[in-house]
Formats: sequence, C-alpha cells, structure tokens
Amino acid sequence: MTPSSAPEPDSPARWAGAFDQAAIDFSGLSPLLWDPIGRAAVAALGPRPGERVLDGCCGDGASAVPAARAVGRSGAVDAVDLSPAMVELTRRRADGLPQLTGHAADAATWPGEGYDAVICVLGAFSFPDMDAGTEHLVRRAHPGGTVAITFWRAGAMVAPGMALSRAVARERGEPGPSGPPPSRLQELGEPTAFGKWLADRGLVDVDVRTLPSTVPPTEEALWLLVLGSGFRGMLTGFADDAVPRIRRDYLDQLVGGPPVDATTLVGIGRRPG
Repeated sequence: MTPSSAPEPDSPARWAGAFDQAAIDFSGLSPLLWDPIGRAAVAALGPRPGERVLDGCCGDGASAVPAARAVGRSGAVDAVDLSPAMVELTRRRADGLPQLTGHAADAATWPGEGYDAVICVLGAFSFPDMDAGTEHLVRRAHPGGTVAITFWRAGAMVAPGMALSRAVARERGEPGPSGPPPSRLQELGEPTAFGKWLADRGLVDVDVRTLPSTVPPTEEALWLLVLGSGFRGMLTGFADDAVPRIRRDYLDQLVGGPPVDATTLVGIGRRPG
C-alpha cells in the first residue's frame, strides 16, 4: 500500500488491514484472552434458544461461537467483522453450528435489524465515530431487545501498551512516554461513566458488570498480546532487524512481573419499546 492510498488512522480500512495481518496470532491468543472474555460477555447477555443474535466486530468468533451454542439450531447468529481473515477464522470455528453465519462487512453500517440480542465485544472503539456506530448497533435490536457492549476497564492493557511504546520510542531514539495519555476510552473504562454513555446511546435499564481477567507475564503470552491485537500496528514501518530489538526491550520490561490486567466491563441494556 502506498502512502497516498493508506487509510486514515481511524478508518475502517485501517482496522481491517491490521487484523487481517494479525488474524493467525489473534487466534493463538484466543485461549488466553479472547475466548474467556467472549464467553463471559455472552453469559452476561444470556441469549436463549431460538433467538436471533447479531455479533458486531466478531473477531475470530470468541463470542459468536458461544452465542450460537446458546441459541441452538432453532436460532441464528450473524457474526460481522471488517476483516475477511477474521471472518474466515469464525467460519472455521462454526463447523457443526449451521446457525452461525459469518459476514465480512462493517458492523457500523450493518443493515440487518429486528435482532433479539446484539453483542459487541471490544469492538465499538474501532468505529470511526464510536457514538454513532454504537447507536447503530443498538438500533439493530428490536424494541425490547437486549444489547451488550464490552470495553476494557480503566487501566486494563495499559502495562503492555506502555512497555511497547517505550520500546518503540527507544528504537527510534526518542524519549518514551512517562505515562498513558488521557483518553476517552480510559474515561469510559469507569463503570459509572460507561453506564451513562450506554444510556446516552439509547439503552435503558443499563447494568454494568466487571469481568476480571489477566494474562500471565510469560514471553509467549506477552508477545502474543502484541502480535494478536491492535498493538501490532505499532511495529509497522520498522525494518526486519529492528523488530527483535523492540521485542526484547518490551519483554524485559514485563516478563516475570505482575500478570497483565485484562479486565473488561460489559454493559447490558434494552432498546426501549
């Protein structure tokens, strides 16, 4: 891809391309991180046999597969993701689950509607307009339908992000960050703020639950956090011989330390009506 055709930093194409490249490593991280988070989110949503479910930003199926098992063959799950590679992984995991259909499409503009339940696990912050994209997902549920949105809790995943930022800065000969910059995602990582934000997106009877999770501080798990997540994009543009140095610097900061906080918040509410 040439610079003139590169997508904008927050565009759907940028996210799709990053996760196309990371798909295999993303799947490798699933047993440690994505699958437990997906199962917990689906358990909080509570889809029932025979229901229609939309999984927006489905990744490799970590939430779509347990949702499909919950609704059974009398139900249906539409699993939507911008990354064709991720959708292909979801389809492979859906073997024996004909009620699960994968779609390579933008969840923020998905036309389907009338769903009994809608879920989006750690995907809403990839929308170019997070508010509008989430409101669109809320409207995919029928009036009275249930919606579950999952975000990182404030402080979660900060340690690997900071360690990688420092390693990247040192490789460039630049000063590293002293701390995480203030961000809207950190603000929304507080349960009260997250619940209010979901209510402002059109949900009622919002309940926010904290789902604790950690990743062990081993070399394999910590590097998978980089290669199998959006952190991978921070390695873009470096020469092949630079990446091993960045990897070593990053791992030296974290291996043997405390487990990585990967706690999520899941907000569940209803579309009024």
